[in-house]
Amino acid sequence: MSFRISSALWDKIHHFASFPQTGVSLQQMVQFGQNPSQGTLLRASQFLLEELPVRLAHRAKELDGLPHNLTNMPSIQKVKNWYAQSFEELINFPPISLQPDIRTALDQGDISLLSLPVSTPNLKESAYGRIGDSNSVGINRGRLRIPIEKRYYARTSNTEWPPEVHDYNARFTKTLEAIKRRHDPTVTTVAQGVLEWKQHQKTQHIGLDVQAWLDRFYLSRIGIRFLIGQHVALNTLPPHPDYVGIICTRANVHDIVHEAIENARFVCEEHYGMLKGPPVQLICPNDLYFAYVPGHLSHICFELLKNSLRAVVERYGHDKEDAIPPIKVIVIEGKEDITIKISDEGGGIARSAIPLIWTYIDFNAPMAGFGYGLPLSRLYARYFGGDLRLISMDGFGTDVYIHLNRLSSSREPLP
Repeated sequence: MSFRISSALWDKIHHFASFPQTGVSLQQMVQFGQNPSQGTLLRASQFLLEELPVRLAHRAKELDGLPHNLTNMPSIQKVKNWYAQSFEELINFPPISLQPDIRTALDQGDISLLSLPVSTPNLKESAYGRIGDSNSVGINRGRLRIPIEKRYYARTSNTEWPPEVHDYNARFTKTLEAIKRRHDPTVTTVAQGVLEWKQHQKTQHIGLDVQAWLDRFYLSRIGIRFLIGQHVALNTLPPHPDYVGIICTRANVHDIVHEAIENARFVCEEHYGMLKGPPVQLICPNDLYFAYVPGHLSHICFELLKNSLRAVVERYGHDKEDAIPPIKVIVIEGKEDITIKISDEGGGIARSAIPLIWTYIDFNAPMAGFGYGLPLSRLYARYFGGDLRLISMDGFGTDVYIHLNRLSSSREPLP
C-alpha cells in the first residue's frame, strides 16, 4: 500500500520546516570517542530526533513546490512521500521516561571542549532545540536556545544506565536503519524524475533554478545520511582504535586514493575491453593521516579518476594502451587543507563548455553514472569545509583540485 500524505501531516511538515537547521562539525562528532556510553548515545538520539524531522521537513516542503511542473513527475512524488513518511515516523517515535537522578546525570555531562579548536558556525544556522517535559525525552513545540555541543554531544558521567535507555537506543537505531534503507534509491529516483520532466517538457536542458535545487537537495541528502550512518555505527559497530562511528580519526590518504585508482582502472578496463587500463602515477606521502570519512574521499577520487580515464582513452584509443600518457595524482598537505590534484592529458574541455560540467546530465553508463559524478563530488568535498575546482587547457588536458579541510572544524553548509 502506497503512503499518502494527509493534510494534518502537511501541517506538521510546514511547522517543522519553519525552524532553522543545525550544522554539526566533524570535530564535534569525533568527541564521542571510540566507545561512548549509553547516556552519550541517548543525547545523540535526542539531537537527531530534534534535527532530522526539521531537515526532512525542509526537503519535503521543497519537493512539493518545485518549478516548471517538476513536482508532479511520478518519481519526484515518490521521493516526496519517502521524506514525509520518514518525517512522520520520527515525530511519532515514542519518548523515553527517565527517573530524576538519571535525568540529572544526563543533563550534567562533562563537555570538555576547551582543548579543541573553535568550530566555525554555519552562517545560516541558529542553535535551537526542542525539549520535552521534566521526565520525558521527546518532541514537542517548545524551543530552547542551547549550544550545539550540549545538544549533539555530552560526555556523560560514569552512571549505570537503566535497561530502558539501552532499549530506547536500540529501537531508535532500528528506526534510523529502516529510514536509511528507504532512501537508498533517492539519487537514481530523482535522476529518473528529471528525465521524466525533460521528456514531458520536450527539452534536453534544465534551468538554473532546477540546477540550484538539485545542489541543495543532494547536499542535504549527504548530511542526513551521514548523521544517520554515524549514529547507527556508534550503536552497532564494535570499538575500533582508529574509528568513531564511520569517521576514521587516522584516515590514510595514500591508501584511500590508491584504492580509488585501482577501482577506477578496473571499471575502465571492463568498460573499454582493455587488458591494461591507462597508467596512473600517485605521488603522496605514505604517512599522511587526518580525520575524515573514508567513504566520502573514496567516492570523490573514484568519480574524478573515471572522468580522467575516460578522457585519455577516448583521445588516444583503447587499442593503444602503451601510448596513453599517465594520469598524475599529487597529494600535498598544507596548513589548512590537504589538496589532491588529478591531472590528465585527455584533450581538455572547451572554455564555452566549462559551465556545463557542473550540471546534472543523464549519461547512464558505467564510466559516467548518471552524469552526476562531478557536481556530486563537489558537494561531498564541500560538506566538511572543502571544495573542488577544475582548470582545463583546451587541446591538452584537465587539472582537478580537491581541497579537504584538515582542521575538521567547519560545520555542515546547510541548504
